[in-house]
Amino acid sequence: MRWFAGILLLLLVALQYRLWTGDGSLAEVRALRDEIRAQKAELEQLRARNQALEAEVLDLHEGLDALEERARSELGMIKQGELFLQIIEEPAEDTSPAPAPAGTGKGP
Repeated sequence: MRWFAGILLLLLVALQYRLWTGDGSLAEVRALRDEIRAQKAELEQLRARNQALEAEVLDLHEGLDALEERARSELGMIKQGELFLQIIEEPAEDTSPAPAPAGTGKGP
Protein backbone atom coordinates (compact mmCIF):
# COMPACT_ATOMS: atom_id res chain seq x y z
CA MET A 1 0.00 0.00 0.00
CA ARG A 2 2.94 2.35 0.68
CA TRP A 3 4.30 2.01 -2.82
CA PHE A 4 0.85 2.89 -4.23
CA ALA A 5 0.73 6.14 -2.16
CA GLY A 6 4.29 6.94 -3.28
CA ILE A 7 3.35 6.48 -6.94
CA LEU A 8 0.30 8.72 -6.48
CA LEU A 9 2.40 11.39 -4.77
CA LEU A 10 5.01 11.22 -7.53
CA LEU A 11 2.27 11.50 -10.18
CA LEU A 12 0.79 14.50 -8.38
CA VAL A 13 4.18 16.25 -8.26
CA ALA A 14 4.76 15.56 -11.97
CA LEU A 15 1.35 16.96 -12.90
CA GLN A 16 1.86 20.04 -10.74
CA TYR A 17 5.28 20.62 -12.33
CA ARG A 18 3.73 20.43 -15.81
CA LEU A 19 0.89 22.75 -14.76
CA TRP A 20 3.26 25.46 -13.54
CA THR A 21 6.20 25.16 -15.95
CA GLY A 22 5.42 22.96 -18.96
CA ASP A 23 3.76 23.64 -22.31
CA GLY A 24 0.43 25.35 -21.74
CA SER A 25 1.37 26.29 -18.19
CA LEU A 26 -0.54 28.90 -16.26
CA ALA A 27 2.24 31.45 -16.76
CA GLU A 28 2.21 30.88 -20.51
CA VAL A 29 -1.57 31.19 -20.66
CA ARG A 30 -1.41 34.45 -18.69
CA ALA A 31 1.28 35.83 -21.04
CA LEU A 32 -0.78 34.88 -24.08
CA ARG A 33 -3.86 36.60 -22.64
CA ASP A 34 -1.84 39.76 -22.03
CA GLU A 35 -0.55 39.63 -25.60
CA ILE A 36 -4.09 39.20 -26.95
CA ARG A 37 -5.26 42.17 -24.88
CA ALA A 38 -2.43 44.34 -26.27
CA GLN A 39 -3.17 43.25 -29.84
CA LYS A 40 -6.88 44.04 -29.40
CA ALA A 41 -6.00 47.54 -28.18
CA GLU A 42 -3.71 48.08 -31.17
CA LEU A 43 -6.40 46.75 -33.50
CA GLU A 44 -8.91 49.27 -32.13
CA GLN A 45 -6.44 52.11 -32.73
CA LEU A 46 -5.84 50.92 -36.28
CA ARG A 47 -9.57 50.62 -36.94
CA ALA A 48 -10.12 54.19 -35.75
CA ARG A 49 -7.29 55.38 -37.98
CA ASN A 50 -8.73 53.48 -40.95
CA GLN A 51 -12.16 55.04 -40.37
CA ALA A 52 -10.62 58.52 -40.30
CA LEU A 53 -8.70 57.82 -43.51
CA GLU A 54 -11.81 56.38 -45.17
CA ALA A 55 -13.81 59.48 -44.22
CA GLU A 56 -11.07 61.70 -45.62
CA VAL A 57 -10.98 59.73 -48.88
CA LEU A 58 -14.77 59.97 -49.24
CA ASP A 59 -14.62 63.68 -48.51
CA LEU A 60 -11.94 64.17 -51.15
CA HIS A 61 -13.97 62.20 -53.71
CA GLU A 62 -17.30 63.87 -53.02
CA GLY A 63 -16.60 67.48 -52.19
CA LEU A 64 -14.23 70.15 -53.31
CA ASP A 65 -14.06 71.82 -49.90
CA ALA A 66 -11.57 69.34 -48.48
CA LEU A 67 -9.52 69.43 -51.65
CA GLU A 68 -9.48 73.24 -51.58
CA GLU A 69 -8.50 73.26 -47.91
CA ARG A 70 -5.63 70.89 -48.58
CA ALA A 71 -4.41 72.95 -51.52
CA ARG A 72 -4.44 76.08 -49.37
CA SER A 73 -2.78 74.65 -46.28
CA GLU A 74 -0.25 72.23 -47.78
CA LEU A 75 0.55 73.84 -51.13
CA GLY A 76 -0.05 77.51 -50.31
CA MET A 77 -2.44 77.97 -53.23
CA ILE A 78 -5.06 80.73 -53.52
CA LYS A 79 -8.19 81.10 -55.65
CA GLN A 80 -8.26 83.22 -58.73
CA GLY A 81 -9.19 86.75 -57.78
CA GLU A 82 -8.04 86.41 -54.16
CA LEU A 83 -5.31 88.57 -52.72
CA PHE A 84 -2.56 86.94 -50.69
CA LEU A 85 -1.25 89.02 -47.82
CA GLN A 86 1.66 87.93 -45.67
CA ILE A 87 2.29 89.85 -42.49
CA ILE A 88 5.81 89.70 -41.19
CA GLU A 89 6.11 90.86 -37.62
CA GLU A 90 9.29 92.42 -36.37
CA PRO A 91 10.89 90.57 -33.47
CA ALA A 92 9.91 92.02 -30.11
CA GLU A 93 12.61 94.12 -28.47
CA ASP A 94 13.97 92.91 -25.16
CA THR A 95 12.24 95.09 -22.55
CA SER A 96 14.00 93.63 -19.52
CA PRO A 97 16.17 96.12 -17.55
CA ALA A 98 19.90 96.09 -18.20
CA PRO A 99 21.97 94.29 -15.55
CA ALA A 100 23.51 96.50 -12.88
CA PRO A 101 27.31 96.87 -12.91
CA ALA A 102 29.12 94.23 -10.89
CA GLY A 103 31.32 96.54 -8.84
CA THR A 104 32.22 100.15 -8.26
CA GLY A 105 35.88 99.76 -9.08
CA LYS A 106 37.09 100.05 -5.50
CA GLY A 107 39.35 97.38 -4.00
CA PRO A 108 38.40 95.02 -1.18
